[in-house]
Amino acid sequence: MSIPILETCRKRKRRPKLFGLHSFAEPGCPINPTGPFRDNIRIFLKQCAEPEDYCVKGMPLWCTLLVRDKSCVVPLYTIEEGWGNHLVSKRKYHVVIPNDRDWNKPLEDNVLNIHSHLLHGLIHCNGFGHLLCINGIEGGSKYLYGREIMDLWDRICEILKARKISVEDASKKHGMDLRLLHGVAYGHTWFGRWGYKFCRGSYGVSEENYDRAIEILSSQKLDKIIQDFSDREQSRQIKCMVQHYRDLSESQLVTIRDLFKFMLTIKSRSALQKKLVAATAAPSASVQKNSIRISFHKKDNSKEKYLRCKRFTSVIAHMDSRWPAKRLEFAAEVIVDALKQHKSEVGHGGMTRQDLRDAARMHIGDTGLLDYVLKSMNNVIVGCHIVRRGINSARVLEYTIDDVDPVKDLKLLEATEEIHQKPLPDLLPAPAPVPGTDVYNDVVYLYNNTLLNYPESELLELATQAVLDSKHFVKDRPFRDEDDQLLRFFCQVMPGLFDAENMATETSPAGELVMVPLHATVFDLKQAAEKALRDTYCIMDKFVVTEVDNLGEMEDRDVLFGALESGAEILVRGSGIDLDSNLKHEGGADNWIVRCECGARDDDGERMIACDICEVWQHTRCCGIEDSEAVPPLFVCPGCCTSFGPPMTNSPLEFQCSDDLLLDSATMYGMDYEYDNCIGLLQ
Repeated sequence: MSIPILETCRKRKRRPKLFGLHSFAEPGCPINPTGPFRDNIRIFLKQCAEPEDYCVKGMPLWCTLLVRDKSCVVPLYTIEEGWGNHLVSKRKYHVVIPNDRDWNKPLEDNVLNIHSHLLHGLIHCNGFGHLLCINGIEGGSKYLYGREIMDLWDRICEILKARKISVEDASKKHGMDLRLLHGVAYGHTWFGRWGYKFCRGSYGVSEENYDRAIEILSSQKLDKIIQDFSDREQSRQIKCMVQHYRDLSESQLVTIRDLFKFMLTIKSRSALQKKLVAATAAPSASVQKNSIRISFHKKDNSKEKYLRCKRFTSVIAHMDSRWPAKRLEFAAEVIVDALKQHKSEVGHGGMTRQDLRDAARMHIGDTGLLDYVLKSMNNVIVGCHIVRRGINSARVLEYTIDDVDPVKDLKLLEATEEIHQKPLPDLLPAPAPVPGTDVYNDVVYLYNNTLLNYPESELLELATQAVLDSKHFVKDRPFRDEDDQLLRFFCQVMPGLFDAENMATETSPAGELVMVPLHATVFDLKQAAEKALRDTYCIMDKFVVTEVDNLGEMEDRDVLFGALESGAEILVRGSGIDLDSNLKHEGGADNWIVRCECGARDDDGERMIACDICEVWQHTRCCGIEDSEAVPPLFVCPGCCTSFGPPMTNSPLEFQCSDDLLLDSATMYGMDYEYDNCIGLLQ
């Protein structure tokens, strides 16, 4: 790659500064600040970056040029943005490395809303920040690996004394969630290499649940896995994979953690690859020949129409339902009749889940039964009709129906039923991948079978879900006192200075780091705290410190040395906080009340819905609303339903509370009971 960005730098009056990508932000390279982040970032911009001659939506920006090698110069931009219960800080600093293709272009106004950056981090002037996105070679870059970018970000946070950095881990590789794969293999996520630890889980998952889930999944014995899959079609493949990597490993592989860790760290051996290719060349050729013969075989399109369908009677035979089979079949017939009537009246199109549910409720009052059957009806054959489910153009779940000719297609349907009763490999034998040919293919195979689809294990299924529901991690930088002639204190405003009405939901700002000389007095500390708080938070622009709570009877002229240890937390009182400001909380003026059945008591980033009566927010998933389904316009939570009185079949009250996608209270409590008992398995 050429260095076109240097061409634009030649137009500047000053020669641009160049820093090494892998050494930049090491201690002393090129700065070694010892103050709080709000001061360190100013030093960083002054000594390590050059101001650009344009702005992004009125926000100033600086550029730091990092040399990876002789052919690659990486632009690192810092954008200062002036203007969850954190107080609004006065400044935010965005650290951005754009995608490769944009390195020689000015940043556009929507730069802060783009998710394809190689790096986008945000740090508030109080030192709290967020890693918003990171993309390496497999995420769009031609030159930088993810670990290189992460190393750089971590060093920048360290040298600037960022206090706490959070990240939402949704990273994937080869279709696998890395927080699950790396959690099992290493005991921590990919970000855990840099010290990021569990912050909070979604759907009420606690740190204890998360740790226990990781332990359960990673401690699976390989011999036990082979035994549990002995009657499954994956049995031979899993057994061969385990044996193959056991033969390669110099140490004993006992658990699934041992196996995954070895597979992820094993280095390719050219001799082994050549041996495997030579050993598998003949079978591969024959397989290719067979596949060519099959591909030239004329396809039966009418048969393909039914290959993905199953009779509803066969589906319910394998379902563990509290309703008898005849009851389920009757509900399916009612649903089909409603679809037939709609098709005869309209002539085309399908019915939304809400409309279909309402139509079926004219004949069946058990909403739990209807929800259960509707969830199971996708590519199923009921009588002489096929029911399909999909998402329409309005992103709403929709059901459609196709007719089957009972005379013409009767034998075809019978043949289709026989196909579904036999394993697919018996009909179309496909060669299993040879273990070791592609390590990542083997990892994906084991990931899908031993972590996502383990046979008949509620405990492992729940443990996997608990890990997948834990996306939020954080790195907390501990305080380290410097060896200099300064005293450091964390200054926090007394909680009582905030309005009493909202004290239960609001939090005062985290303590701000202030530094004073060894000979400083109490008055000097008050001034330093006042300056720090004014410089950081919008509502404290006119704050005046009148008292330091920790100093007892000490007066303003008294010297601090000996009264407080460096690193101590102090509480200050004062006046001038603008509690009526719109720039009070980052989440806005509204106070959400979250009280979900899963145990969540705060917004965890997952999709939620508010009850139209009590206005309490709950997860849509916990309310039985799938992610692919639209949120109903009217929603009443089960608690409010039961508060009106016990629900009765076909009563007006139950019909009102059972709007689109809302389960009746009995069904919801059943889900409650099941979840609570499953969580108990993890404890």
